[in-house]
Amino acid sequence: MKNVWRQPLFVIGFTIVFGLLAGSFVYEWIFGNEPSQTYWIEEDGRPVESWPISPRLESPVHIFGTDQLGYDLFSKIILGAKYTILSAMAIAALRMLIAVPIGFIIGTSLRRFRPAINSLIDPIHYLPVSIFAIYILTPILWMPREGFSSTLLERIVIEIVILAFLTAPIVTALVANESALLYKQEYILASKTLGASNGRIIIKHLLPQLREKLFILYGQQLVETLILFTHLGMMKLFLGGTKVSYDLIGDPPMSISYEWAGLFGDTFRSLMGAPWLPLTPAIFFAILIFAVSAMMEGFTRATNSQASVKRRKRITSIPDEVIEWNREQLKEKMTLMKSGQR
Repeated sequence: MKNVWRQPLFVIGFTIVFGLLAGSFVYEWIFGNEPSQTYWIEEDGRPVESWPISPRLESPVHIFGTDQLGYDLFSKIILGAKYTILSAMAIAALRMLIAVPIGFIIGTSLRRFRPAINSLIDPIHYLPVSIFAIYILTPILWMPREGFSSTLLERIVIEIVILAFLTAPIVTALVANESALLYKQEYILASKTLGASNGRIIIKHLLPQLREKLFILYGQQLVETLILFTHLGMMKLFLGGTKVSYDLIGDPPMSISYEWAGLFGDTFRSLMGAPWLPLTPAIFFAILIFAVSAMMEGFTRATNSQASVKRRKRITSIPDEVIEWNREQLKEKMTLMKSGQR
């Protein structure tokens, strides 16, 4: 892991993610959890622009402009960063915690049933997960006429659990297939012959071999979760709940937590009249996805360089004659072991 911090891509991606999270918490601690609001802009005592106000650097400063109700868009982006990033990380982490142990078990103890299990999971690849998420989450996230009966935290936790379980089978199949391939390696077969249990093989052999791939898989799940957030946002299902006005002339559905998918889904129809409204959260989404991709690429380069250095050291420290003799001995033992099994 020390080599990871020497990779510029990983450092850049980590700095962006950490900076957004830290800035969100610091901003709320200093200015509170309500964005600033400006009703109109005056010049020489006369109003010249009303909301939505375009981006401006003069007083009052609105770097990314305001929304349809005059709330500062930069404040909403910063306040919603922690909900967007932490929720996506929690969904991806829970998905991995569910899928990795089950995948290891299927790839080792239940490897005979792996083809049948894969045949059941494969159709899920072609099913739109967003459609299932919309049907399941609508009763939870859409505010009823009498208001929400649950708290913001409860709704976020429920959404995290549901979105994690929806795609966990696909991740389980990926881990199971990788485990099954490694399980056929000669050193694992030798450990099995010497009496190693499947649990010890998973801990001592499979997990160390798949550690780097699991990190990359976690990053991929994080990016997929962010994309799923945007799909839900387009359907007005925002993280933590959608605030709905049932008045005769009421406000449009609004995001309670100011998470970025909600800001994008709430304003993407304003692309022609006020393009800064949907483009600002879309740009921050792109920056976050770039940061996660940069971290994955930096981690891959660090692990590959570290593996090549170890391989080079191993070759220079052990004579070729010893390596060849060990290979011949292992082949003979494996041949005897296979003939004994027959």
